Amino acid sequence: MPKIAEIEGTPNPNAKKFILKEPLTWGISRSYDNAEQAQDDPLAARLFAIDHVTNVFYVDHWITVTQDGEAQWPELLRKLAEPIREAPSAEIQSQQQYGTTTFMADVEAMTPEEQARFERINELLDEQVRPYLQGDGGDLYVVGLKGNTLEVHYQGACGSCPSSISGTLAGIEGLVRSIEPDIEVIAV
Repeated sequence: MPKIAEIEGTPNPNAKKFILKEPLTWGISRSYDNAEQAQDDPLAARLFAIDHVTNVFYVDHWITVTQDGEAQWPELLRKLAEPIREAPSAEIQSQQQYGTTTFMADVEAMTPEEQARFERINELLDEQVRPYLQGDGGDLYVVGLKGNTLEVHYQGACGSCPSSISGTLAGIEGLVRSIEPDIEVIAV
């Protein structure tokens, strides 16, 4: 459940932006102009059930809610905070939808040599790649190591960023080749 870190005003006096400590999505934006559009989205549907809400937009670590101008913000903010805090985080949603193995390598199925290679690569990524991706609102999971092919999956802002598939991927491959000269890195 995402905790609210901060609430900011926007240039629109009828909209407030909630900055969250955990992402609601990984790079997928959701935008709704009415309750009918939001009926298949539990969070947005709960927000539209609150009087005066006219628009809900969210992606990653923030959500913006717009009202009709008839509500007083202090009271409305208290009502909005409850469903936002109770919404499942992107991590929980992924585990529920895909299970934990989708974005994690099956280390137990690897040979001891493959496990050692996998651990070295993950340590390198932990030290030199993930902090930068996380600073930009994303992350990277190693999905598998099959022979000389390392499969990675981008999360968060990185999942929809065009540079992830080109420049960042080439940079990661160059870095990993410093310890595994024949490796190829692919995004899945």
